[in-house]
Order: sequence, then C-alpha cells, then structure tokens
Amino acid sequence: MRPIETRYARSGDVRIAYQVVGQGSFDLVFVPGFISNLDLHWEDEGYSRLLKRLSAFSRLILFDKRGTGLSDRVDAHYLPSLETRMDDVRAVMDATGSGRAALLGASEGAPMAMLFAATYPERTRALVLYGGYAHFHKWVMPPERLDAFIEMAETAWGTGATLPHFAPGRVDDSRFATWWGRFERLSASPTAAAALARMNAGTDVRGVLAAISAPTLLIHRRNDARVDPDASRFLAKKIPNARLVVIPGRDHPIWTGDVDRVAGLIEEFLTGERAVAEAERVLAALLATRIYDTARLGDRMWSERSQRFQETWRLLVGRHGGRSAGTHGELMMSLDAPARAIRCAAALRDAAQKIGVATAQGAHVGEIELRGPPAGLTGRVTLQLAAHAGSGDILASRLVADLATGSGLHFTDAGRIALDELDEPLALVHATSEQHLEPACRPKARMTEPAALTARESEVVSLIADGKSNAVIAAELRLSEHTVKRHVANILLKLDLPSRAAAAAFSARHAGPDGP
Repeated sequence: MRPIETRYARSGDVRIAYQVVGQGSFDLVFVPGFISNLDLHWEDEGYSRLLKRLSAFSRLILFDKRGTGLSDRVDAHYLPSLETRMDDVRAVMDATGSGRAALLGASEGAPMAMLFAATYPERTRALVLYGGYAHFHKWVMPPERLDAFIEMAETAWGTGATLPHFAPGRVDDSRFATWWGRFERLSASPTAAAALARMNAGTDVRGVLAAISAPTLLIHRRNDARVDPDASRFLAKKIPNARLVVIPGRDHPIWTGDVDRVAGLIEEFLTGERAVAEAERVLAALLATRIYDTARLGDRMWSERSQRFQETWRLLVGRHGGRSAGTHGELMMSLDAPARAIRCAAALRDAAQKIGVATAQGAHVGEIELRGPPAGLTGRVTLQLAAHAGSGDILASRLVADLATGSGLHFTDAGRIALDELDEPLALVHATSEQHLEPACRPKARMTEPAALTARESEVVSLIADGKSNAVIAAELRLSEHTVKRHVANILLKLDLPSRAAAAAFSARHAGPDGP
C-alpha cells in the first residue's frame, strides 16, 4: 500500500498531525481515543481494516490529538482544557478544506466529538460515538483506580502493560501484544501518557448533551473492559434522537473484535445503505494447531522436534490442499472444506505423536479474506478453540460437524463455551477421523459427570480443589489469568455449579486414588 502522506495543521501554537484517505462524497473525521499514532495504525490488521472500510465510502480525515503520536506534546504542568483540545478538530477540518463533516469519536475521542457537535452544529453532519462517555470518573475509572493506572504508566509504559486494561481478550495474542508495546512507545512517552490520563480524568460534558442536534449513533460493546456500557445508555437518553446499538465483545479499542460489524453499522448510518459484501471474502474452514506443554522437553530436544514438526506440518497442509499462516505460537491454515480440515487435523496429531510432540487443535468455519493470512473473527474464534482443547484433542464448532455430514467422520458433543465476540455460547464437538459403531453424536453427558470437562478443564478443577487461586493456576499451567477465568466459567457452566467452592467439592467427590 502506498504510504499515506502526513501533514500538519496549526491550532494556536500547537501543530496537529493529520492524514486524508479516500474520495467519498462526504467527510468523516475520526477522533481517536487515549493514544494514537497515524503511521503505526496501518501496521495492525484490525486498525488498517477499519480505516480501509471507512475510507471506502467517505473522505476519511485522521489526526493525532495533541500530546499523542506525531502531534506536538503538551506541557504536563499546564494541561489544556477539553475546549482547547476540541478546537484541534476545527483546525484540522480547516486545514483539509472540510466545511462540514460527520464525526466518529472513539473512547476518549467521544467527549471531544460531542463538544464539537454542540459548539459547531453548522459544521457537524452527523455524530458516531463508539465506547464513549460523558463523565470520566463515573463511567471509566474512579480517582483511586486512575492513580494506580498513572503509576503503572509511569513505571511500565512501553512494555504493553496497559493491554489488559483495554483489550484483555488479546493478552494471549503475542503478535498483537508486541504491537501494543510499540503502540504505547510511539504514541506517547511515560510522562505524556500520565498527562493524557490526567487530562481525560477532567472530562465532563454532561451539560452539553441536550445541545447536540446532529443525528447520533452510539455503539458500545456489551462487556466493554474500559468504559461501562451504562455510559452509552446515559448518552442515548440525554442526546436528542440518539440511537444505541450494543454489540458483543469485551475488548475496548474500536479496531479490535468484529471490525467489519462496527464499520458496517457506521456505513449504514451515514449513507443509508448497508455495506456491500466484498467479493474477496470467502467461506472457509480454519484449523489452528497449538503445541502442548513444550516446557517438559527442554530447549535442545524441543528445537529438534519443533523443526521436524514444522516440516511435517507444511507437508501435510499442502497434501490436504490448505493455505498456511504462522500466528506466533499457533499454526493456522485455511481449507476449502470442513471434512478436509478435520482429516488434516487428525493426520497432524498422529504425525506429531510419532515425533514426540503433543498438539491441541481447533477448527471452525466462517468468512475470511481471500488474500493475506487467515484472520478476523473467524480466525480469533479458531485460535480460542485451540486454546481450550486438551492435549491430543481436535475441538471444533458444531457448524463444522453440521457441514461435514456424510463424510464418515465421527463427532461427539463437547458442550458450549462463551466467547467474548459472539452473541451466544458456541456449541462444540470433539472430532476424530474414524467412523465408529456408536451414533454420530453421543447424547449430552449429564452435567454432574466429570466426563463433561475437557482435559484442560479437568486440570483446572483439580487445582481449584487444591485451594489454588486463578493467578497460581495460570502460572502453573503457563496460561494467562484471563484464560484460567474462562476455563473456570466454563467448568461452572458445564457442571451446573454455583461457585469455585462447589467445583472443589465436586472434584474431591470424583477423585480416584491418583486424583481426579
């Protein structure tokens, strides 16, 4: 992609960096959140996807707020008011020749967008607020949590330490976590980040909401990790004729999660027409392979076996007609049929066992980009299935089994799991490549039987019975604490138990001589 030209607008004594992308019939000004960096945005798959979607139907105007990214920094001892920062939007619009525009305010950018719409109604075509709020301390974090956040920013900024506060669902995504660390470093210094946090803490635009006359769309994720969804419910009541759409998900940044759904809502609201499905998106079966418990092998042995497995993996992917892509920790491929994906998974599992490597695999079906690595919502769900699978397991979505009917493959019920970005819990099956005499799908195991749990969940419930906390379990199993929490939630759901204590008692009741 051709590099986007960055220019500078003057707002008082401060220079604001901006970019213009697209040639749509109307202008759309994107007011970013806490931190931003115009150049770095294009390096992340989700962020670049969002910007490409928005610029396909508008002339998209992007900028870094003062204090962030490529724009001038602010004096930490003399923090500018929200009114001053809001006027940076006007300066950028003037510099780009935009007399009237729609505004997209994301997170901390939402109050700026609301204030602009109330101050310059004649220049505001429409207003879209994603994950927004009117009062920081009420809906984002109280003063004591803010102090802790600022202390963390001043001591661990640039390491990706803030990621759990914004996108806990991406903590286990090593590539995204690495990018986030760069995003912190290149968007603000530790001092600037602390100053930005203090500026945002003073946000209170509740008094201007009734003055907003522009058509307004509110979008908020149901379990938003940073901004309480009640913040958008409040805005929906106070902004005249505003419409609120709540979507699944927990990760806060607008460029994470189901980006296409967010972009589609914005496009339909601003143009009056639904987004046209792209021809370059195809339905495919995805298979993710995770190497299981490498620590026990030792560095030298693992290096030798890993190389052999990688070669075998590439050979089998090609033999089954797949397209491969590494994902930093997991191996992923796309295939044109669910049955082929399961047969490939079984071949990989058997080959890995001969090499002395244990694997866990996840399979799912959904839309992916025809070009580039398998990614998006379908890719993230597939990776989460691989993360939930136990050693030697092939864990697939029920859709895979439904589409592989008549293939001779064998599937057994594996319950349901709740995933952040899906509206409903996802039905799962365990898959094998051999046809047995029993029915294609066994009846559901009774909720009170340990057989309902995966191998990983059985490990977790055993450690719960030992009185260990989620943090200790995470360290012992080499998982993130967030992943352990998901396992605990699924255990309680499957066993129909009310608490961790009940799960511990259950484990003790079903423990054999050598443990559960």
